[in-house]
Amino acid sequence: MESELFGHERGAFTGATVSKPGKFELASGGTIFLDEIGELGPALQAKLLRVLQEKEFFRVGGTRLIRTDARVLAATHRSLKEMVVTGKIQGRPVLPV
Repeated sequence: MESELFGHERGAFTGATVSKPGKFELASGGTIFLDEIGELGPALQAKLLRVLQEKEFFRVGGTRLIRTDARVLAATHRSLKEMVVTGKIQGRPVLPV
């Protein structure tokens, strides 16, 4: 999922034979829709938070900071408020950031 959202550099992982821009890079200047945001794990949520706050990210395996001005729409069927109150994400405890 991280590679899909943020892209990756050649050689970042097995099978990454070419560099690929991610959805945030491609959506710059437009809108990206993230469905089922409540299914993302804590590590990916932290990276997503950085994009939302700073409007910048690194590709997987990358060293160059990439800026984006994509608008974000997000949806989930889960009760995010309940997940925060109970400290659960996908049945796992929430990790402190």
